[in-house]
Amino acid sequence: MIYAIFCYHPEDVIGAWTKEEDDAVMERLGVVQDKLREQGKLGPVARLLPTTAATTLRKGRDEPIVIDGPFAETKEQLLGFYVVDCASLDEVIDIAKDLAHANPGIGSYEIRPASIFRPGANLI
Repeated sequence: MIYAIFCYHPEDVIGAWTKEEDDAVMERLGVVQDKLREQGKLGPVARLLPTTAATTLRKGRDEPIVIDGPFAETKEQLLGFYVVDCASLDEVIDIAKDLAHANPGIGSYEIRPASIFRPGANLI
């Protein structure tokens, strides 16, 4: 089963890290990523730019409205995501625990089963 792990953290905390602090966290996350890659479980990984660079398209009206920013009603922002191939929910929870250990502080990891969509191909 393919799972997406969404990484949430207070954006002001991440933005206040020094380059050295950020590099140290990325190095620890790299250890987890290397382990997953060796196991053949690692799919795409993306680190998102700050929400100040975001644009939102709101639908539900006759014409969608494009606005600056995500305007999420939460203190934690989506910072990035992993796509992993795991045999069970327990396995992906263990991966999320490894990621949480590598990335200090408060935050959360949302886990969702996912499918890969390729136009013209079957869903996985």
